[in-house]
Amino acid sequence: MTDKRKNIVLRFGIVYTIICLSFVAVLYRIVKIQFVERDKWMALAAHAIKTDIVVKPNRGNIYACDGRLMASSIPTYYVYMDLRIPALHEKNGKLFSENIDSLAIYLSSFFRDKTAYEYKTNLIKAFDTGIGEFQLYPKRISYAQLKQLKTLPLFRLGRYKSGLIAKEYFRRVRPFGSLASRTIGDIYPDEAKGGKSGIEKSFNANLLGTSGISIRQKVANTYMETVQVEPIDGMDITTTIDVDLQDIAEKALIDGVREFDAAEGCAILMEVHSGEVKAIVNMQRNKDGSYSENRNGAVSDMTEPGSTFKVVSLMAALDDGRVKITDTINTYNGQYKFGNRTMNDHNANHGGFHKITLAQAIYGSSNIGVSRTIVKAYGRNPAEFVDKLYAMKLNERMNIELPGAAAPFIRHPHDKSHEWSNTTLPWMSVGYETQIPPIYTLAFYNSIANDGKLIRPFFVKSISRNGQIIKEFKTEVINPAICKPSTLRDVRFTLLGVVEDKMGTGKNVRSKYVRIAGKSGTAQISQGKEGYKVGGTKHQVAFCGYFPYENPMYTCIVVMREPSIGSASGGHMSGSVFKNIAERAMALNSNRKPAHLQPDSTEINNLSPETKVGYYKALQTVMANLQLPLASNSTDWVKTFINENKTQVQSITVSKNVIPNLTGMGAKDAVFILENMGLNIQVFGRGKVISQDLKPGTIARKGNSVQINLE
Repeated sequence: MTDKRKNIVLRFGIVYTIICLSFVAVLYRIVKIQFVERDKWMALAAHAIKTDIVVKPNRGNIYACDGRLMASSIPTYYVYMDLRIPALHEKNGKLFSENIDSLAIYLSSFFRDKTAYEYKTNLIKAFDTGIGEFQLYPKRISYAQLKQLKTLPLFRLGRYKSGLIAKEYFRRVRPFGSLASRTIGDIYPDEAKGGKSGIEKSFNANLLGTSGISIRQKVANTYMETVQVEPIDGMDITTTIDVDLQDIAEKALIDGVREFDAAEGCAILMEVHSGEVKAIVNMQRNKDGSYSENRNGAVSDMTEPGSTFKVVSLMAALDDGRVKITDTINTYNGQYKFGNRTMNDHNANHGGFHKITLAQAIYGSSNIGVSRTIVKAYGRNPAEFVDKLYAMKLNERMNIELPGAAAPFIRHPHDKSHEWSNTTLPWMSVGYETQIPPIYTLAFYNSIANDGKLIRPFFVKSISRNGQIIKEFKTEVINPAICKPSTLRDVRFTLLGVVEDKMGTGKNVRSKYVRIAGKSGTAQISQGKEGYKVGGTKHQVAFCGYFPYENPMYTCIVVMREPSIGSASGGHMSGSVFKNIAERAMALNSNRKPAHLQPDSTEINNLSPETKVGYYKALQTVMANLQLPLASNSTDWVKTFINENKTQVQSITVSKNVIPNLTGMGAKDAVFILENMGLNIQVFGRGKVISQDLKPGTIARKGNSVQINLE
């Protein structure tokens, strides 16, 4: 019994001794690490951990007023291969050597920039020299391409066996292409700089978001990244822009500047009662004769407005009780001298207007008629005229959201920094010696349509995050009553006469479909100190007004600079663009349905619509929704013709590497086919393809450029 007890005590003692020794050893090791080897381990830890890695947020989206996406960021990737990872070097590089041939073949086929032999040679060289980031392809690829790349031999084994590395970058895209491109704006290639122009710049702080922070730590020979502070994505911006109205305005303006070969032009369409800008277009002629949006002149151009300003002068004199629209003015033979300067009417070479009423002076845009009226009313004290304009708040900055937005400059006789002469008042009254950006002229005319309420045009409706509105922008009233109701009635009457009276300079704007009121403007462009006629007289032509006259919905201004085809005329040139915008905008808002319309007797028996050459399944879907007959077909691409009141189809051969005949296709289908061939595409015009610079049957080579022309 005693022996057993001794054995137990002995064993317990041995265990206890081992525990104590282990504890002492652990304690010794802790002390050694903490005090003796501290610097060594701290340096190793610092090497293994990388802190404060910036995690970039997603930039916010920009939407049209109905929620359609106008600008967004999509991820793109540079792809590399880390040829140092242990898995590739195990067993004398067995994994690498077994897959290099097939990988090189697939990479050559995938990227089409090198042969399989070149890929293999470069990869082997990088493997032997231990390159950490061997770039597989010099350009960014899409997420869909990255997914496909990960299915290739070796890469399908995953990052830690294959060494495939994808570095993410974001590219800003606009689903509607160039539509409202200057208003939406651009961002800098270096995303950290943010917005470069337009709404992208004005609301950069909201769109940018807040960066997060992560740490990267090496664990079991693998770097793992852990987010410590989550990034906060940028907020979304909902604009006032209506995509359909923007498209209407853009097409009408481009057609106009091309027809009259203008150096540039702009158009703005605004909702009367809200002040929401539904469309804004700026077009400048490039060296090759094409047009594009290069700057936002509609809000930034400080130009003399010309005859559209005559309505401002009329309103001021009427509201002060100095004149009536029935007053008679003698304009003589179209020439009249103010001080040492002679003023001309546009019909001076036809004998002038002679005696006309003030209303007729507006209809016919008589410089002399308006100037003589204003000089008679305010000539003894020109400051009263300018003070009236200031009281109407026509000189106040409206804080337009877009970068570079200017404010009106209307000089005052008491301002000694700007010369005031005895000819300033008459010329100011007809739109010279003042500088007013087109959007301010638009706002003034909108007040006429809006029962005298001057409101600020604006471009952004709301700022939101995750669907929740953070800030909402509403109508801002600058002047609740720009003039008396009686003045407003007279001004409206004269604006209607500009379009509908036989003397009116806006007769060309009169429409069978919508009643329009407005004023034309044709002004000589000043060359600064060199005057108006150096190098030949250049003109700015404009038309500003509203529609429909009875119950105004929209106010619009169209301005063109330096038209070179035809005689400069705001009513004819800018007016034709205005009319197209008005008619198409009202057609878009029409509640009339096809069932309400009388069929054309010549087309009663032909119910099948004309269709474009294109994708059969898309055509099939449309025809099914319209409940119209369509011949069946087994191929993807077809051209159509109508036979016995039924749309027939004929197959088109579209192969992977041969340029097809694109004639008759829409832009969407033509671009889809060509992009799948790896070609760079330039599209000119709208409608159907009428020509292409690479002939059908040509072998497609990736990276080549092709131009298609639409009409």
